Amino acid sequence: MKIGELAKRSGMAASAIRFYESKGLLKAASRQANGYRDYPPETVAVLSIIRDAQQAGFTLDEIQQILPADFLSWKHEQLLSALRRKVEDIESLEARLAQSKAHIQTLIQLIDAKPDDMACQANAARVVASMGMAGDK
Repeated sequence: MKIGELAKRSGMAASAIRFYESKGLLKAASRQANGYRDYPPETVAVLSIIRDAQQAGFTLDEIQQILPADFLSWKHEQLLSALRRKVEDIESLEARLAQSKAHIQTLIQLIDAKPDDMACQANAARVVASMGMAGDK
């Protein structure tokens, strides 16, 4: 199929398809006599895998390492290892995000607890002091 049809079927721009091909994620398409690329039908599935892997947080280099030369030669252990590492990366990111969220929620509570009769500048000093960020003057 020509690149326009592949773009329509995959939901990707032709420029993205050419980019993935230039990076080696897609096999170079054969060329028709007129010079147009001619992609095999399984390219739609490969593009879907690339898109899904990117959405899951895989880099293009990581994707290239686990994509088989053809769909009949998946390296089972290598694929499982890469997927498990990505799960660990995601869990680590989740822990850092939870810590950041808790820190921000604490800051919101401190700022929001401003007494009605306290000026904003005094409240800022109170918040900074309560967070242990006050410097020596």
